[in-house]
Amino acid sequence: MILKQNFFFILLIFGLTNLKAQDKVTFTTQDNLTVVANLYEVDPSYPYIILLHQANYSKGEYKEIAISLLKLKYNCLAVDLRNGGTVNSVPNETINNVKEAGVLSTMYDAKKDVEAAVDFIYKKTNQEVILFGSSYSGSLALIVGEDSPNVKAIIAYSPGEFFRNKILIHDELGGIDKPVYVAGTKTEYDYLKRFTELIPKEFLVLFQPQNNEGKHGAKALWKSEEGSQEYWLSLLMFINNLK
Repeated sequence: MILKQNFFFILLIFGLTNLKAQDKVTFTTQDNLTVVANLYEVDPSYPYIILLHQANYSKGEYKEIAISLLKLKYNCLAVDLRNGGTVNSVPNETINNVKEAGVLSTMYDAKKDVEAAVDFIYKKTNQEVILFGSSYSGSLALIVGEDSPNVKAIIAYSPGEFFRNKILIHDELGGIDKPVYVAGTKTEYDYLKRFTELIPKEFLVLFQPQNNEGKHGAKALWKSEEGSQEYWLSLLMFINNLK
């Protein structure tokens, strides 16, 4: 029954894409950077997922993914982190504010943007959020999500040791006590297995694609990518257990 239900959702999210409810919002980090994000909200009573892009990308990485998540009764906040560029014809707007704020804009400094996004949604809704990261922001989602009482679950696509001069993510993950979903390419699987080995097994779902190599980061969920349905089915099984 559960499998049939998930296949139904796959058909739903790969079907019509005219469901839109998007507003541009801003919030401020602890170091006074104004962060720009797209808020996709269909019902304030639904859970909220914070979507974080990979390096040289923008909130446009989730242009399609967010719409699919709305159909699954999740609201979404797609954030422009301070380190990024343009993807899917959507520019990163937060980087325009970096110089004026006089802040550092390395990938690790974007941790402040993630923390501010969690605070923004929690203050708005008084709900715990789901953090959803891609590549380096998947690593940020893991470390912010582990420490924040306002994060109920973590989704990380292709995380890794992107901040070796600052922190070893692997060594920080043993204290996680909430659901974690990690996915990557077939090649990345053995690395991700070692990378996540300290996360208690009862909290971890580690996905490896079986039918193709897959794609690095959340791009694996784009409908144009071969094997995206396999990724979606695995993700659906995870998030269905969160409700």
